[in-house]
Amino acid sequence: MNVKEKDTVTREERSLLETLDKSVRSEKVHAQILPILERVRTQLARRPNSLMAWEPIALETFGALPSAIRSGWFFILRAGSDTGAERHPNSHQRMMSFDGTGDLKTDAKSAENEVQTESEIVWQSNLLVSDPQALLERRWVSIPQNIWHRPVIPKGADWVVVSFHTVPAAELIEERPGAKQMLYLSEQGETAKTRRD
Repeated sequence: MNVKEKDTVTREERSLLETLDKSVRSEKVHAQILPILERVRTQLARRPNSLMAWEPIALETFGALPSAIRSGWFFILRAGSDTGAERHPNSHQRMMSFDGTGDLKTDAKSAENEVQTESEIVWQSNLLVSDPQALLERRWVSIPQNIWHRPVIPKGADWVVVSFHTVPAAELIEERPGAKQMLYLSEQGETAKTRRD
């Protein structure tokens, strides 16, 4: 969901995002996820050539979640980076801006389409903020299965996001243009992406 989709999001999707938002923002959950956040920050700091670092979060950490949610993740995306186009052929992703700001660009066609290069995708901007007082639409984005997306982070500060998927962490597939697929957790054998050439 983004500002442009505000009027078209289903009631069920909005309810799901509100449930996730309430869970992530609760004091109890916040206290439990801060140590995870610090581990991920340390990972990124130790790898200066990495665009981002991540770690799955045990779902029990969030308390009762909708049954469709099968995995949760912390991502820290390096300031000034563009991680490139990706999509998940086996998962619907919901992502919240937790700290900082960024642009989670999505395929403007919002349809499944095969591409060989990123230049074939028409991008729609979804600027997200972390202000808890901001509207849900300014803090969350909902990315259906097989929809291309790419995080673009402004210079100045890293962007911390919490992401939820409809498949378990070990089954999440990332696909890049040209039909290059891999399991997210096995990517490069570690939990950080390096700068792309």
